[in-house]
Amino acid sequence: MLEIEVKIKIDDVDAVRSRLEKQGAVLFRDRHYESNTLYDFRDSLLYSKQNALRIREKNKKGFLTFKGAKQRSRKFKIRQEYETEVKNVKHLRKILQSLGLIPVFQYQKYRTVYRKKKLLICLDETAVGNFIELEGDQSDIVRFATALGFTKQDFIKDDYIQLLKQTGDKKIYKQL
Repeated sequence: MLEIEVKIKIDDVDAVRSRLEKQGAVLFRDRHYESNTLYDFRDSLLYSKQNALRIREKNKKGFLTFKGAKQRSRKFKIRQEYETEVKNVKHLRKILQSLGLIPVFQYQKYRTVYRKKKLLICLDETAVGNFIELEGDQSDIVRFATALGFTKQDFIKDDYIQLLKQTGDKKIYKQL
């Protein structure tokens, strides 16, 4: 599955929430807490290939996600992504550990999810600020961002790990 997305930094979550609803976005999942832990081999094999393996925990559910290397794009973050729900996160951690994988990075956020047709819209509240994340077809992303009053110059391709590391503040994330 190909993931195409951008982030846009926002100041006022409530104002953007109102703009989303005026543009026809429908609440899909209420605001919830997410904890994200990235895993890699001791020699950083996944990182060296620009891949990521993540366990996301939310509402007592776990999700294992593999993300492939980023593809070339000037304005969009594009990469292969495979995700599956897991019933027992503790057992999953033991499986990963048995395979030689270790936790290397951890961060948290609050997320509210909206949808508009095929477009997935997330309002994320993180330690480095608030963001709207748009995921879908490039043309749908541009059209919806424009309707919200944003331009391509507002698009951020970085992931939260890059944004957190750029701050240099290790109090807001854990480099494990």
